[in-house]
Amino acid sequence: MQYIGYMKTHTSIQAINRRTLSDQVYYSLRTAIISLELEPGQKIRDMDLAEQFNVSRTPIREALKRLENEGLIITKPGSVTQVSAINIEEVKQAFVVVASLHGLAARLAASHLTTNEFDLLETYNDELIASIDRKNVFEALQADDYFHGVFIKASKNMEIAKVLESLMPKLRRLEFKKFDSKQATNSVSEHKKIITACKEKDIQLVSRLVEENWLSLSDQLI
Repeated sequence: MQYIGYMKTHTSIQAINRRTLSDQVYYSLRTAIISLELEPGQKIRDMDLAEQFNVSRTPIREALKRLENEGLIITKPGSVTQVSAINIEEVKQAFVVVASLHGLAARLAASHLTTNEFDLLETYNDELIASIDRKNVFEALQADDYFHGVFIKASKNMEIAKVLESLMPKLRRLEFKKFDSKQATNSVSEHKKIITACKEKDIQLVSRLVEENWLSLSDQLI
């Protein structure tokens, strides 16, 4: 599943290929912020980042501007740039929209899921279980992304993916901050119910269960 660009590598700040520099810097920094490698309130200097990434300051500034537009960093008077605080009210609002969009994607996808897609749902849920056992937060959240990504792709509506791309960072930082293995285990059970409803072609139930899966996560985190 590729719609959430920050779930790619846990080692985010490193020298990078000189092609599409601004995009690569942007995704690497966003990964670092969302995974709390760069913590809320931490100051950011473009000169330091240019040295870490081994690039000029221009792609750094372009990437920081994009991150500022997304609310992940803020620039205060005097040109002090820092990672933004986690805004709980924004997270609550984002969860409602995210849950609705995932429910919509599931409703659009449920009637025509293939055998391969059923296998993927089972595989990603198994990977979630394994990640929980290993206490690997990053891999657990990635497996959860991949599970729900099956519905996003099968919905054949990439506008949903675009909106989720902009919203997920708002809540993902809170997931990293408050990840709990019990909460993740509950999600495994909810995923199994979703898979069963898919196999029974109960489209409305699939949509409701997916939406409830996200809303229950919101209740546990906030």
